[in-house]
Amino acid sequence: MAFQPVVDLNARRIYAYEALVRGSDGAGAASILAQVTPSNRYAFDQACRVKAIETAARLKLDRRLNINFMPNAVYHPEACLRLTLSAAKEHDFPADLITFEFTEDEQVIDRAHLKSIIETYRQHGFRTALDDFGAGYAGLSLLADFQPDVIKIDRCLVTEIDTSTPRQAIVAGLVKTAGILNISIVAEGVERMEEIKTLEEMGINLFQGYYFAKPTIEYLTLDHDIPWAMVN
Repeated sequence: MAFQPVVDLNARRIYAYEALVRGSDGAGAASILAQVTPSNRYAFDQACRVKAIETAARLKLDRRLNINFMPNAVYHPEACLRLTLSAAKEHDFPADLITFEFTEDEQVIDRAHLKSIIETYRQHGFRTALDDFGAGYAGLSLLADFQPDVIKIDRCLVTEIDTSTPRQAIVAGLVKTAGILNISIVAEGVERMEEIKTLEEMGINLFQGYYFAKPTIEYLTLDHDIPWAMVN
């Protein structure tokens, strides 16, 4: 697992770490995910959850842990959570610090089932996040059906937002919508201070991207590693 921080610019601290799968030889996520098939999807999803929790506990992570999951791999929410809860207990990791991220990159075949997953996770004290928002299959229609705790705006809407009026208009609308629905927003893929400044002026204070830190295998970027001085 590699970890990339999500930073809270207002508090000047790391808010969370996203656990990102990597190969044992350091291979990127794309090459690993390319090996996932319908027959091994469930086992892969479960193995990633356990590995993320085990590694985070070993690294003594004391912030939120964001774990990606595949909605189409969850056949029964309660059954799928048993191993997660067991791993958290075994490794003494607080389950209430876990946020499950699901991505728009995977087409949601049964939305009622996904809604059931989110409701079940919330009942167990987990938070949920919609990852890569704006770059996948559903967009606003998915958000209309159910509301996660967090929306992570994809980098396609973040890159060069400081010079793009259309991107600014779209993100401004998302910020207003999220405020009404009491949903937090994370801006993903930030690489330039100008992007951060523009997004901050729009009311966003949670950021993830290379500007702050790249994903690093089994290493946690610390608060003092973040270039706060470069963000006035």
